[in-house]
Amino acid sequence: MPRTDAIVSGVILAAGGSSRMGRPKQLLPLGGKPLLQHVIDEAVASSLDEVILVLGYRAEEIQRALLLPERVRVVVNPEYERGQSTSLRLGLRSAGPRTAAAAVLLGDQPGVTAALIDRLIEAFRAADAGFVRPVYTNRDGKRLPGHPVLIGRKAWPEVEQLTGDQGARALMSKHPEWLLEVPLEGQAPADLDTPEEYERAADVMSSKARARTGAS
Repeated sequence: MPRTDAIVSGVILAAGGSSRMGRPKQLLPLGGKPLLQHVIDEAVASSLDEVILVLGYRAEEIQRALLLPERVRVVVNPEYERGQSTSLRLGLRSAGPRTAAAAVLLGDQPGVTAALIDRLIEAFRAADAGFVRPVYTNRDGKRLPGHPVLIGRKAWPEVEQLTGDQGARALMSKHPEWLLEVPLEGQAPADLDTPEEYERAADVMSSKARARTGAS
């Protein structure tokens, strides 16, 4: 049954220790602001009713470096070293009592846009699914599931059973009947886990900035 007024929260997972990057990737400069700020700004620009930012590793340092609008609430996960599932559980527990679903965003995916988040919110409100995720089709016709993933409240008890770095993917495999996929064209937003991935993203953003400057 459609729920056009369903409240949807955003949960940004940004508690990890950035072991493969070798430094806190949340604060890496990208396009004139920290990497994590891009995710926050797009979440705030979307129609999410609230945004919960889950920090852990060097939480105080990271929070001080960010510009956090009033709609953003920070929660700190003292168990972040036990895996992403601990941050996901904390984020869902921190959502408002009337929240019908949570859009789970990764703090290292600056390519996620407010328009994408809104499209997934609309799909959830139209279908009241347990999970909503985008599925991208690239030029080769290959289908690739991506982020963010919306988790309906009826699936939240299942999240409590996750351990380590398990996430929503394990639950979607367990409950395919709860899954709604939103087809999209193009490439899925990339995770920036390594210095090479970060450098590529920085080069792309610099190229876009130079193109805009030239066009103007």
